[in-house]
Amino acid sequence: MAPPPRVLWIYPSLFLHAFLLLFHALSPCRALRNYPENEVTLLDSMSALADLGWEAYPNEGWEEISVMDERNTPMRTYQVCNVMEANQNNWLRTRHISREGAQRVYIEIKFTLRDCNSLPGVPGTCKETFNMYYYESNNANLWFIKESQYVKIDTIAADESFTQVDVGDRVMKLNTEVRDISNLSKKGFYLAFQDLGACIALVSVRVFYKKCPLTVLNLAQFPDTITGGDTALVEVHGVCVNASEEFEPPKMYCSADGGWLVPIGRCVCKPGFEENKDICQRESACRPGTYKASATDAYCTKCPPHSSSPQEQAVECICEKGYYRADTDPRSMACTRPPSAPENPITTVNETCVTLEWSPPRDTGGRGDITYSLHCRKCSGDGRKCAPCGSSIHFVPRQFGLASATVLVTDLQPDSNYSFTIESQNGVSDLSPTPRGSVVINVTTSQTVSVVLKERRSKDSVTLAWQGPERPNGVIVEYEVIYYEKNQREQNYTVLKTRSNMMTVDGLKPGTTYVFRVRARTDGGYGSYGGEIELETSHEGKRMTNKYFCALLFRHCGYIKAKQDPDEEKMQFQHGRVKLPGSRTYIHPHTYEDPNQAVRDFAKEIDASNIRIERVIGAGEFGEVCSGRLRVQGKREIYVAIKSLKAGYSDTQRRDFLSEASIMGQFDHPNIIRLEGVVTKCKPVMIITEFMENGSLDTFLKKHDGQFTVIQLVGMLRGIASGMKYLSDMSYVHRDLAARNILVNSNLVCKVSDFGLSRVLEDDPEAAYTTRGGKIPIRWTAPEAIAYRKFTSASDVWSYGIVMWEVISYGERPYWEMSNQDVIKAIDEGYRLPAPMDCPVVLHQLMPKFGQIVTILDKLIRNPASLRELANSSAEDAPTPDFSVSTVDEWLEAIKMGQYKENFSSAGYVSLDSVLYISVRYRQLASHPC
Repeated sequence: MAPPPRVLWIYPSLFLHAFLLLFHALSPCRALRNYPENEVTLLDSMSALADLGWEAYPNEGWEEISVMDERNTPMRTYQVCNVMEANQNNWLRTRHISREGAQRVYIEIKFTLRDCNSLPGVPGTCKETFNMYYYESNNANLWFIKESQYVKIDTIAADESFTQVDVGDRVMKLNTEVRDISNLSKKGFYLAFQDLGACIALVSVRVFYKKCPLTVLNLAQFPDTITGGDTALVEVHGVCVNASEEFEPPKMYCSADGGWLVPIGRCVCKPGFEENKDICQRESACRPGTYKASATDAYCTKCPPHSSSPQEQAVECICEKGYYRADTDPRSMACTRPPSAPENPITTVNETCVTLEWSPPRDTGGRGDITYSLHCRKCSGDGRKCAPCGSSIHFVPRQFGLASATVLVTDLQPDSNYSFTIESQNGVSDLSPTPRGSVVINVTTSQTVSVVLKERRSKDSVTLAWQGPERPNGVIVEYEVIYYEKNQREQNYTVLKTRSNMMTVDGLKPGTTYVFRVRARTDGGYGSYGGEIELETSHEGKRMTNKYFCALLFRHCGYIKAKQDPDEEKMQFQHGRVKLPGSRTYIHPHTYEDPNQAVRDFAKEIDASNIRIERVIGAGEFGEVCSGRLRVQGKREIYVAIKSLKAGYSDTQRRDFLSEASIMGQFDHPNIIRLEGVVTKCKPVMIITEFMENGSLDTFLKKHDGQFTVIQLVGMLRGIASGMKYLSDMSYVHRDLAARNILVNSNLVCKVSDFGLSRVLEDDPEAAYTTRGGKIPIRWTAPEAIAYRKFTSASDVWSYGIVMWEVISYGERPYWEMSNQDVIKAIDEGYRLPAPMDCPVVLHQLMPKFGQIVTILDKLIRNPASLRELANSSAEDAPTPDFSVSTVDEWLEAIKMGQYKENFSSAGYVSLDSVLYISVRYRQLASHPC
């Protein structure tokens, strides 16, 4: 039964009255509705200026209410309150809402709802909820949608409902609910509200989506970005702003709630700009006098010397006049200029060769990359006409791009005038229009000396006289006479020197033919030998013959005694080399145009029939290594080691094989492996050396681990150091000093070996680090040699330190199982091998030159007490050192460590007693291993 008409009108009007009270309470805030910046509104019923025009069906259901607020601004909303009738189904549908690309949208509704219990006489069908639906569509003009096509969003219930009493007291309950729709894909959608019998007023409906708003971070701008359709993050790539560029691609992630997350990468200010409050604009441009060359530089910096930047935003500074910057120079480098000319040129003439030396230029132009180039001109006798020398002469090591201030020029013509121009240059010489700094040296090659027979004093002497060069290249200092028996020229010859132009040679054999040659030495160097003269002494001492030749071959190993005038000087030659104390210098076989000549000069040819091979003891790079016996005429057989060149060798392999003999043949020292000779005139080609019974030092030590005293080990080290001192004094750099290349004989004498110019270092593939110049034994090589291939006696000293460690540790592998790359990295970071077990501390602190090493080891051998303290023992266990010194400074000088006086003094070690308690930290003052 229907309720009385009075009731039907009371409830709607009462509801409207309640809504209006609520409206007046909300209207002052209406104009102030500011939404978060990460929300984009698609629909807001509160902002509508005209009828909303939503579709309501049936018509007696939802009703649009329009009222004016206190500012006369229309406000529209919808209400429904058909609570007295059962079976209500009232629909309200919005217009088409474009989603604007959003995949997820949010619906915020504000509404009031009447409590059913506060309505007297209302049937049990009264509701306190309503439903919300949506329908996706690309069509913006649908006039009808079936109820079954809608997708339900949710059933909406009020948190707070009002009653009639509330209206009287003006206490209104406004509800706000937010729901969302995900994974939208069509152009837009419709919203619908279904009432099933409630008393509701929709105060406002707002539809919006979320975005990550435009922002700038790390100089990168990230645009407005609509959030994803679910909880997944949206990856967004930023764009560098202002005068910035990418350092690392900038990106961030837009979260589902519209917030930026996880910034990655960044932009940096371009060259010429520095960052200032997160911008790179004109205000942050580099000022005149400063520059910024790279975007990775944080700030503008002052122009380097001899350059300036008159304009803002400079990316580099312009060089002053006369100064330049090479393309490879960093922009931060000062501008430089070409060097001045080389200074103090010196020439040393040796027959048709000349050595040119000079001092570096006084002004390097501010650079360290000084090189030198030479230009040669051959001149007429009067020096008026000169022409380029051509390609017939050779420069060693090269003619252009010399790093050192010396060069050897060979294959000059005798009795000729040459003019050499030496230019100094650096990295900016080619940029300068001015001529390069140069110095000119004029050289006259040697002239021969004419030798004539003056008289014969007796049957065992002759007197020679000669004329000096017509145009010597300097003041004549002395003359050099060499002679030998004609039939003994392959074995020995004698050298005599005199300041006069005549000489009497005594002590000759009667009835013997001798060959004589003379050359002059000036302050500019040696001249060339004159032609040979043969003089035969007679048995009666009356007749001598004279015959000239044009060639002389040297390879001798002895001398003949002869009397001399008081102003003469005799020197012994062996293997074609003068033996002057302190003056022997190693000659590299590659300086020979004919490598075979080096072998002939430095190695004795052995008849293969005098060699008996007994057994194979190993294999080398070029073939087998055997032991055997060598029969020497007039002497007993000796044991020898025999290296043979395998069949099928190339000319290069033969040259490299014999080069080791050319090197060994120049050495004569008890701690250097001795060369007996070579076999080159028959196959197989062989190198014969003394035999070392105990083989390589590393294998020998491993086999006898712990069986030697410290004195014996130090004695081995002393022998190795003595041999290396000899090589160092001869200016020979070994490059591969290691225990595997030290040989040991039956008396525990250690001898340095392996002088091959091309060698296989080890079978272990990790043993060598291949570089452009060949293989390097990383574990034994100094850091500068690894990095720059700079091998010197100093780098050999480093290798000797590793050998010391090998000896004291009985052949343990240096750096153990570390890889080569790890060894390089560790050494660069300052790591050094720790002292082996039972290593004397004085050995662990040893790091001088080879000459000092020998002296120090001799002192340690003579003073065994100094070897008692071990590098890895505690201070309490260390015995008192037995040195005949009274102060710490004297002690340091005695062990050749005077350079550490200040270190000891500053650390508080001022007495010998305090030295006993030096900690491990101070034992590491010497950075080289034992």
